[in-house]
Amino acid sequence: MSLSKQTVSVRTEDAPHQWYVIDLKDAVLGRAAVNIANILRGKDKPSYTPNADVGDFVVVINAAQFKLTGNKMDNKIYRYHTQHMGGLKEFTAKAFIARNSAEAVRRAVWGMLPKGALGRRLITKLKVYPGPQHKHAAQNPIARAV
Repeated sequence: MSLSKQTVSVRTEDAPHQWYVIDLKDAVLGRAAVNIANILRGKDKPSYTPNADVGDFVVVINAAQFKLTGNKMDNKIYRYHTQHMGGLKEFTAKAFIARNSAEAVRRAVWGMLPKGALGRRLITKLKVYPGPQHKHAAQNPIARAV
């Protein structure tokens, strides 16, 4: 009889993947992004393995209706560079969200994922839609609170 225990490391191919729908209506963006990142990584599962993709797919709806706390709507700055001389583009959160609210959600979640090949693979499992409609009904997603 062996009394030693073996740590089981789950491979990406062996992990079951589920689909979840998260409604961001009146949710705080940062707190929702933490929960979404944990689902994408699989940190809410007992089979969590840090170096493998064992997380689930997340469909975010009503991405245009989230909230920001404090004065972030006016003070938070979204930046990117066009890679041309003088090509730094800056937008306040209010202007950026009015322009592309789905990208604001994606950036918030990306900031909470690991950088590198694993993080780039995980962010592809995030589907963001500004309205209540999505095109993933065939996957039978489960509604999940934020």
